[in-house]
Formats: sequence, C-alpha cells, structure tokens
Amino acid sequence: MIYLTEDNTTCGVAAQKSLSLQEKLSILSDAAKYDVACTSSGVDRKNDGTGLGNAYAAGICHSFSADGRCISLLKILFSNECVYDCKYCVNRLSNDVPRASFTPEEVCTLVIEFYRRNYIEGLFLSSGVLRSPNYTMELIFVTIYKLRHQYNFQGYIHIKVIPGTDLELVNKIGYLADRVSVNLELPTTESLKLLAPQKSRKMILEPMRLVQNKIVESKESNMLSVGKGYEVNTGYGNMHFSSHDMDITHNYGCDGSGRDNNIMAKAGNSYIMKSPEARALMEIPRRNFKSTFAPAGQSTQMIVGATPETDFQIMTVAESLYGKFDLKRVFYSAFIPIVQDKLLPSVNNGGPPLLREHRLYQADWLLRFYHFSTNELLNEENPNFNTFFDPKCNWALNNLDRFPIEINTASYRTLLRIPGVGVNSAQRIVAARKMSTLDFNDLKKIGVVLKRALYFITCNGKMMYPTKIDEDYITRNLLRTNEKLPDSVTGMSYKQMSLFDLQEAQELSELVGSVAT
Repeated sequence: MIYLTEDNTTCGVAAQKSLSLQEKLSILSDAAKYDVACTSSGVDRKNDGTGLGNAYAAGICHSFSADGRCISLLKILFSNECVYDCKYCVNRLSNDVPRASFTPEEVCTLVIEFYRRNYIEGLFLSSGVLRSPNYTMELIFVTIYKLRHQYNFQGYIHIKVIPGTDLELVNKIGYLADRVSVNLELPTTESLKLLAPQKSRKMILEPMRLVQNKIVESKESNMLSVGKGYEVNTGYGNMHFSSHDMDITHNYGCDGSGRDNNIMAKAGNSYIMKSPEARALMEIPRRNFKSTFAPAGQSTQMIVGATPETDFQIMTVAESLYGKFDLKRVFYSAFIPIVQDKLLPSVNNGGPPLLREHRLYQADWLLRFYHFSTNELLNEENPNFNTFFDPKCNWALNNLDRFPIEINTASYRTLLRIPGVGVNSAQRIVAARKMSTLDFNDLKKIGVVLKRALYFITCNGKMMYPTKIDEDYITRNLLRTNEKLPDSVTGMSYKQMSLFDLQEAQELSELVGSVAT
C-alpha cells in the first residue's frame, strides 16, 4: 500500500508487490524472532470496563502452543525493509530476503483478532528503518494510537525505538506504550562503528536518557497530583499529559536536524504529520488514559559473540546501564550467523555461543537480585565466565576463605552468596530460624539445592557430610552433580522459535483468512 502527501509524492509504507496478510505475517513474525523480548509485563493495569485487555505485573501470558511454548506477545516487525546495512542483521539493506510492510490498520486488526482468540496478551512491535527513523516511528505511533484510542486496547504494548528518532516523537510514544526500549546492539563504540556504521552511541543513549527521565517525571507528577492532569493538543488529537511534557526541545536540544520534512512539520511544540492516516487520527474518539510514561520501564539488548568483547566488558556495560539508566532488563542475544560477511566471526565449531549467553543471564541475575558487582565475578586477569559452573558457584570456588557459612546466624545478604540458595529460600531461612534452629532436612524443605550448597554451609556448626574445603575436591564433586549442559554443548541441534509452529499452520491460515475478510 502507498500513502500520498498533499503534493502527491510517495509517503508512508514503501511500494511493494501485493502480499496477502498471511504472507506479511509469515515474513515479519519470522524476522522479529532475533529481537529478544522474553519478559513479563512489569506493569499492573486493570481494564476500566470499557476496553479490551489488561496487564499484570507478574506476567502476561496465558496460552500455550502444541510444543509447550508460552505464547504471550504478538511479536512482529512493522517492516523488514531497511535503509541501514548493519553487518549482523538479517534485514540489512544488502541482504536478499523477502520484504514486507504492514499498514497500521493491519497491525491493529491482527492484535485485536489474535487477542480475542486467546493467542496473545499483548504486542511487541519493532521495525526495520523504512526510509528514515522518524518516518518509521511515526507509522508505529499511528498504529499504537489507533490501538489505544480507536480499538480501545488496554493490553500490554512493548515498542522498540529506532536510534535516531526525534526525542519528541519518542516522548509521545512513551505515553501510549507500556515499555519503550532502544537496542544497544553491541557493547562498545568501536564495535558499533565496525558493524553498524550508520548508528552511533549518541543516537542510542539519547532516547534511553529521555525515557529514563520521563519515567521519573511521570511518577513524581502522578504522586504529587493524582488524577490532576490536563488535555493538550499534540498535533495528533488530545492526549492526557502532565506539566513536564511540554519542553522537550529545550531540555534535550532537539533542533530539528535530520527530520524527514516530507512527512512532518514542526508546529509549536508538536508535530503535524502529513499522511492521510495521521490526519484521520483527529476523527478518532479519544480515551482519557492516565498520564503515565512507559510504566513497565525500558530495556535493551546486546549481541554476544559478533565482536571480540569479553564477558567482563559486556557485564561492565550492563552494570553501568542498570546504574545510569535504571533499566528493567538487559537482554543478551547469542550471535547467529544468519548473514555472511568478512567482518563477522565464524561459529561453525559448536554453533552459536548459547552457553555463554546462558552464563551472562545468570550473572545479570546476580547483579540485579543478589547484590553482586561485576568486579567480584570477573576481572582483567579472568575476563570470561567458566562454562562448567554458574557464576555464583565459580565465585564461591574462588573465595573459599569465606566458607563454610553457618545457616542459623548468617545475614540475608551472606545467605544469597551461597551456591544453591536463591532469593526465596534465603527469605524463608531468615523467617524460619526465628521460630527454631534449622537443620539440613529443614533446608531441603525450604528449597535449598543441597547438592551444591552442602560444600559451603554448616547447620549448628556441622557440615552435612565430612567435606574438605578444598577447591579441587569441591570442583570434582560438583562436576559429577552439575546441572545438565545446554544443547549447544552436548551436540544437539538448535533453532530459533517462530510465533507459530507447524502444527498450528493450518489453523493460522484459516484465522488470517478470516481476519482479512
């Protein structure tokens, strides 16, 4: 489909051969599988009784596919056409792949119809760079505005922002989406310049900083004046805004450079889009949503294994992002050689670094919930994680002078450092020992993984078995009881999951056919 501006120049979704809705869904859901979004909603928002859908902080999924996968989000790209040529990306400009683009109305229809059939609970929407970042993000804005205000969809929406998008446009999207995120892509500036020269660290960090500040301002505004906001014309119809939203240009230095003037023009503190689709928004009955900016926070993603950074460098970057941008999650994506390029590494020996990705996620968990720091887990002399042990167990083996730990007297934070003791079991230990002295049978009932913990703890001054606090001795015993290694290590095959499996193909074909009609 092609949109035209007032002067009849091409605008909107790029010209392409006619594709059915099912063909577009097949192409664009498959293209989205490399963008990680395996997360619960992180936001509690009940339906107000007038719309469709809601969001639960504990999780948003309620449906399972035939092979046991939990289906929670309709995870698609708006378009896989792209003017960028990032070396690692399957959708890069120079790659010969089938191309497709949705229209805003098609995405809205799919979301509503899939939700009604209990296939999904929310939407994850990203996109290739169709013509320019601003151009693409305006089409995405149209899509989620219509979902919220025309279809009155109150479920979870996660939007990936394209680096280089105007900050004011990011600001407007943040009031419609539950989570807004920008992919960091690669850990260092040097790697970004090498593999994604059309992107820069500034293009990525500026919207991340904006999102962080707007989340803080939104929370403060809602706490100070609950229910007190006012309507302001944004150029897209009235939306409910707080007083902090009006001076983005001044606060963040948006001087208008790099905008696609065929698509939008500046009007005061707002943009007026020229496409017929955007003008039609003015006719949509508006809903009075709360003035909360991205209530589920923001996240980012880093590709692991495409560039030579060590685990120490990657975790240092992640720790810095958590501290400086208050991110909810940093996702790690093992590099899969879906495209060939002389600048990319070969991973034929063993497949993608899935075990390394697994260890990074475990370490990330330690940073967020176990009060560890990166410098405790890794350093310049030992820059990569041990593939045979999880990061906490490896830390314990390198710090045996701190063990054994007495379960009945150790502080909560000390308990968290014991291999086999998680957050829940540590909390249960602290609560249970107020009533009585704990022994090893009690720990097993509480949920402690004794096959790992027994080498590092005592109960009433005694160990579970006669055990030497010796690194070689403990290492040999742990290797015999260690967790099962991932498929990438044992030689089994791997694959990226698609939205729907083969057993559901016929049902999907019938569904999309009914949606199209």
